[in-house]
Amino acid sequence: MAQIILDRVGKSYGKVSVLDDISMTIGDGEFVVLVGPSGCGKSTLLRMIAGLEDITAGEIMIGDKVANRIPAKQRDLAMVFQSYALYPHMNVADNMSFALKLARVSKSEIKARVDNAAEILGLSDLLDRVPRELSGGQRQRVAMGRAIVRDPIAFLFDEPLSNLDAKLRVKMRSEIKKLHKRLGKTMVYVTHDQTEAMTMADTIVVLNDGGIAQMGHPLDLYRDPDSAFVASFIGSPETNLMSAKVAAAGAAHVILSDGTKMLLKSPLDMTEGTDITYGIRPQHIAVVENGISGEVLVVEPTGEDQNLVVHISGQDISVVAHGPHVFSVGEKLKLQIDIDKVLLFNAETGLRIR
Repeated sequence: MAQIILDRVGKSYGKVSVLDDISMTIGDGEFVVLVGPSGCGKSTLLRMIAGLEDITAGEIMIGDKVANRIPAKQRDLAMVFQSYALYPHMNVADNMSFALKLARVSKSEIKARVDNAAEILGLSDLLDRVPRELSGGQRQRVAMGRAIVRDPIAFLFDEPLSNLDAKLRVKMRSEIKKLHKRLGKTMVYVTHDQTEAMTMADTIVVLNDGGIAQMGHPLDLYRDPDSAFVASFIGSPETNLMSAKVAAAGAAHVILSDGTKMLLKSPLDMTEGTDITYGIRPQHIAVVENGISGEVLVVEPTGEDQNLVVHISGQDISVVAHGPHVFSVGEKLKLQIDIDKVLLFNAETGLRIR
């Protein structure tokens, strides 16, 4: 049983609160990703689960035990850090088995566990090499192997792919997901990269300003964000957030600063002149023959598509353009919003208007 429950957990340093009122349940065998901007407290929260940081409020339960006062080494959790932290003078096999030797596990058991982990991670031919003879991806797999051989009840990952190049990160994301499926163990993974979060998680927990902004299935957070922050953080390129005003009570459009009308799927029952934030993802804007006028400021070819920055109505927005046409800076175009995908937010609180 590897369910992890956080009940109103908090962390502060003196009068400075880093995390406040964090409550969540991480199910047995679930892959949960903690994501958020730098300084939001995600690594601190992971270290609190691991027992490397004391909590100052609330309760953490691991399995059926309250873990607040259980030392890190007795929590039966394995952690993989951003730095590989391999012993440079030891070969791969010795690095993976070091903790087992300290625990006085038998040699036959150690060999069986190391061989099994090496087979899972594709390291069987590298067991005699030392870290300097390995690539970055291979070193990260050794660090993961060191965790696997311990056979913990859960794995904790603290930005393990940050030191890898872009291509290798994509490959290692797939490797970790396959590892999760094969082992069936609970995994808690910290990253600042929302693409990692979207592609790997069963559940994403978005943290901001020391609290949970939203948690749920990746596609639920993408399609139905609770706030402007979550809408802009989840998805790439990020959601366009435009300052607008309510045109009139019952009107099915809002007005941008220059008077441009932005259509809505249904009438908005709010007071005329109320400030709101009009959100639309770049993927939900089409280049058409007749629509909102704009001028291309930036063109970023990405292969099949082009990411454009377009100036409309005194604001710059992102557009993902499809098709063979090659855009150029300064080009004039017309845009159409998919009104079924429009997101509206309270301009003051940032919370979703539903």
